[in-house]
Amino acid sequence: MAKVVIIGAGFAGHTAALYLGDALGEDHEITVVNKGTEFCYLPSLIWLGVGRMAPEKLVFPLAPVYERFGVRFVQGQVTEIHPADDYVVVRPVGEEATRRLDYDHLIVATGPHLDYAGTPGLGPDGGHTESVCWIDHATRCRDAYLERVERMEKGERIRFVIGSGHPMATCQGAAFEYLANVHHDLLRRKLRDRADLEWLSNEDAPGDFGVGGVQVKRRGRVVGSDTFMQAVFEDFGVTARSGCGVLGVDEKRIHWEDLDGVEGDTRYDFAMLIPRFLGPRIRWVGKEGEDLASRVVNPGGFVLVDAFYGLPYDRLVDTPEAWPATYQSPNFRNVFAPGIAFAPPGPISRPHVTPGGRQITATAPRTGMVSATIGRLVAMNVIGLVREGKMKHQARMTEMFAACVASVSDSLWSGSAVSVVVMPVVPNHMRYPKSGGRDPLSTHLESGLAGAWMKYTIHKTMLHKMKGRFGWKIIPE
Repeated sequence: MAKVVIIGAGFAGHTAALYLGDALGEDHEITVVNKGTEFCYLPSLIWLGVGRMAPEKLVFPLAPVYERFGVRFVQGQVTEIHPADDYVVVRPVGEEATRRLDYDHLIVATGPHLDYAGTPGLGPDGGHTESVCWIDHATRCRDAYLERVERMEKGERIRFVIGSGHPMATCQGAAFEYLANVHHDLLRRKLRDRADLEWLSNEDAPGDFGVGGVQVKRRGRVVGSDTFMQAVFEDFGVTARSGCGVLGVDEKRIHWEDLDGVEGDTRYDFAMLIPRFLGPRIRWVGKEGEDLASRVVNPGGFVLVDAFYGLPYDRLVDTPEAWPATYQSPNFRNVFAPGIAFAPPGPISRPHVTPGGRQITATAPRTGMVSATIGRLVAMNVIGLVREGKMKHQARMTEMFAACVASVSDSLWSGSAVSVVVMPVVPNHMRYPKSGGRDPLSTHLESGLAGAWMKYTIHKTMLHKMKGRFGWKIIPE
């Protein structure tokens, strides 16, 4: 009987658990370790953050799903991984003693460590800013937002600053979506004229989103996402400031440095800034108790996999095979890291270093659809290893399709959403040299009411899939 341990029950880990339980649950031991007891559908936290969706509509309990799939569930925190001895150490919630879980195959799918501490004054816990990165934080963000709404209803003018909160932050798309929903919610409340909205981002240009931007052909001419976003901001009446790495936040101002090394600050009354993402805070321990971290993870804590690390950016963009194909650790072959947990070989967007040596770069996103796709891939390969002793599946982000739908308003009658389809996620300049590294026939960027319907439909169908209900496997990740 094979033992598979999955750390984390987000998009990557939970997707892997469903496929592994479906294929192996009756004859093998599949165990998921997760800090919480619920799956949270993260993309809709944006709606929670403006008070347009209740928290209970975003979550469901994990244990009943896993019970149906023959998967064991342990609520707890993995504190150590012993890859040379094939076991993890877990501290279950509510228990003082730790527990050892042995494995034949380990899937590290923890998602990000939200590094609010990496920017002084950032974050909802001891800081001055809000966040929509987790359900508790998005709930607090909602409360803070509605408190500002009350002040505006009494005649006060409020300055909202939304964007990224670290020079190396990612998930600018989520920040943009939140800004757009704030804009339309204030319009709905007839309060937009009492608000100043500002976009503050580490992207070198609006619309980069950590993927180097998107180029699409419309009406015979090539249009970039930077032009598209500038038009959106102009239409919304948003002041946009890009190329800024946030250095710290106090009670009244956000302090930043731009790409030219010029420092400045931005006043705010409400700020929602996405933090830097790091890898899991887990100790990697050798047979003699030695620290194995340098053999398994990069300095940010992300798991090293089958990628080509250390290539300069200009060479990386011309080497599509540098991106991982199986997400397998090269030093411990029974360890896999799908989703945010794996270490990318470098940024997708061109990196920037200020004259003073500070790096300001929108780092590579690996969330949502990409995480779930890689989670399924890893699960299928583990199934192959258990049944036949070999892996059959590969998928690089330089070959991988992804779609993102960012709601501008949640209304199905007057709302809108920006729909972005990229093929591949990481530009492949070898295959598509004349179109910015992406397939011009498959890459699209649109805005309209149809996107709002698509966003709502995806919310419903993905929750159906993640609950493992009838027909779940035919719903794409």
